[in-house]
Amino acid sequence: MPLVDPLPADHDPEIAELAAFFSTTLGFAPNSVLTMMRRPALARAFTALNRAVMDNQGRVGSELKRLVGHVASRVAGCRYCEAHTIRAAARFGAAEGAAPARLEAVWDFRTSPLFSAAERAALEFAAAAAQVPGAVTPAIAAELRRHWDEGEIVEIAGVVALFGFLNRWNDAMATELEAPAAADGERWLAAQGWQRGKHGGAGG
Repeated sequence: MPLVDPLPADHDPEIAELAAFFSTTLGFAPNSVLTMMRRPALARAFTALNRAVMDNQGRVGSELKRLVGHVASRVAGCRYCEAHTIRAAARFGAAEGAAPARLEAVWDFRTSPLFSAAERAALEFAAAAAQVPGAVTPAIAAELRRHWDEGEIVEIAGVVALFGFLNRWNDAMATELEAPAAADGERWLAAQGWQRGKHGGAGG
């Protein structure tokens, strides 16, 4: 069970406004943000950071950003964020014309032909940067710089850092996983051993 229960999405107008924003990206208001709304300033600050990090100003597309978040979340061991990021990657990937098979192959990114050299560099950086202590080597950094400009690297690092916060929040809070995200976790990740674990529902 969660450490702190989320507030209802219609609890008050401010919560409803934030819920509407996340409904456009995930299809529902996440329990993580609804829990943060017990301190509204925190939820507002997080939402503003989320908007800034996910704003694409270079070549780093929406699907790739979610896959970067997914790799970082898996390294960190947050089952909740793994399911959320794969769901968001599926939604944005469909809008961008990306192959759905990329979702199943994301952990084969080093060898899969579904990923470009630039995408491999971003995902390798995510896997290293999400480790504790961090494991970004000069070789990983050099490969990232070979494919992305400085602004794009800031965007990629921003995604890893954003999910570093979310991974700690949701794992520590045992945030209950919403049904749509759980379904996408089962669809795309169960074959790799994913389970809801502490995040509730069947298998929790």
